[in-house]
Amino acid sequence: MEQHLRRWIEQAPVGARLPSSRRLVSELQVSPVTVQTAVRRLVGLGLVESRPGVGTFVRPRRPAASRDHRWQTAALSLSDPVAAAAPATLRSASPEAIPLHVGYPEPGLLPRRLLQSAWSRAGRTDSSLQRPPAAGLPELQAWFAQELMAAEAGGAGISARDVLIVPGSQSGLVAVFRALIGRDQPLVMESPTYWGAILAARHIGARIIPVPTGPHGPDPEQVRQALIRSGARTFYAQPTFANPTGAQWSPARGREILDVVRDQGAFLIEDDYAHDFGIDGAVAPLAAQDPDGHVVHLRSLTKSLSPSVRVAAVVAHGPARERILRACQAESLYVSAVLQSVALDVVTQPGWSTHRRGLREELGRRRDLLVRAVHQHMPDAQLEYIPRGGLHLWLHLPDLPDVGAFVRRCEEKGVVVAGGDEWFPAEAPAGHVRISYCGPRTEEFDEAGRLMGEALRECLEDQR
Repeated sequence: MEQHLRRWIEQAPVGARLPSSRRLVSELQVSPVTVQTAVRRLVGLGLVESRPGVGTFVRPRRPAASRDHRWQTAALSLSDPVAAAAPATLRSASPEAIPLHVGYPEPGLLPRRLLQSAWSRAGRTDSSLQRPPAAGLPELQAWFAQELMAAEAGGAGISARDVLIVPGSQSGLVAVFRALIGRDQPLVMESPTYWGAILAARHIGARIIPVPTGPHGPDPEQVRQALIRSGARTFYAQPTFANPTGAQWSPARGREILDVVRDQGAFLIEDDYAHDFGIDGAVAPLAAQDPDGHVVHLRSLTKSLSPSVRVAAVVAHGPARERILRACQAESLYVSAVLQSVALDVVTQPGWSTHRRGLREELGRRRDLLVRAVHQHMPDAQLEYIPRGGLHLWLHLPDLPDVGAFVRRCEEKGVVVAGGDEWFPAEAPAGHVRISYCGPRTEEFDEAGRLMGEALRECLEDQR
């Protein structure tokens, strides 16, 4: 519909009146809603203007102005460049390709009905007209606190006041890093780790100190030595279903690393992004075991609910909480009350628990399908760890130094994967790719495995 009107506008003179909605409905055999939606889009794009009671008319076409941006070179020399671009996981794939690079669950894995009802109810309240408290809606703060208390029978004494609502985990990471680390200061990180944390650390000018990690997390003694040698007072990690590896720390490993952090008088920034994506493994955040404020906990609902509901929480105690709150206010002042209301509505509905049980089963089915395809079609790849939760598999390609060539070869065959270099704070020690089982077209996982196997064999032959 919109394309039809665009073609008509291109041929019509300025000021021409669009055909009436009734005529368009009759000639094109579409619904009135379709016509109204297309016209609103064209108005928003500035191609037509609507005059109430008169009609909709073609607007004048303005020629593109000549632009000269050379002056910005000198002006921008006084500021820091942006650390890095967003990675390949955020790029769009062609509709025909099998998208194994995605980082967000496809719509079929989201609580669609709960969300639609929540949006409808939020529109009938005053939340769209009010400014929420800087730290967040008290009811949503209390919900996040109760979730942590339930994980450890209330051992850490977490209260709603310890919770800060932030506009997504990425904003939360930037605020926490800025508050606790600062420019030119060291930050210890697992390697590999979440690319967004690497980006946030570089954005605030922190010096990243990588610590190697494996299927069961990093060696506590290596974490201790990294903190001592660098003088760092902050360690960032994803103890549960880490992105990209899917690794999960055992309870014993978590206690050991928490002891190291306490001994060094340091913070552990616990990124609990996959809290709602357990399959076979239980989720037990370390923040629930820490009453003294060493653990700064970050949990997002964006992947669980919808990419459009960017709501997350930072849980912190003591002076660190106040400093993080000030950093959050400097970034965004507060989070939309409508988004907070929608998130709170969904997670407090009885259907939320039912949805999460179904999600656990579906993620397990998808994971097993993709694991089977890798084992069957990619004998030269090593799947070192089958995750007990999360959204991804982490493949090691030990004999392939040029991962980029493999990624390009896969895309030529119609499968989009994510090269692993973006998850390493320093140089990647070997070839890796991340493939996701949370995207669409799961019925083609076996075909995707076959095509990836072909691409890998061809790359290995090319380098011989």
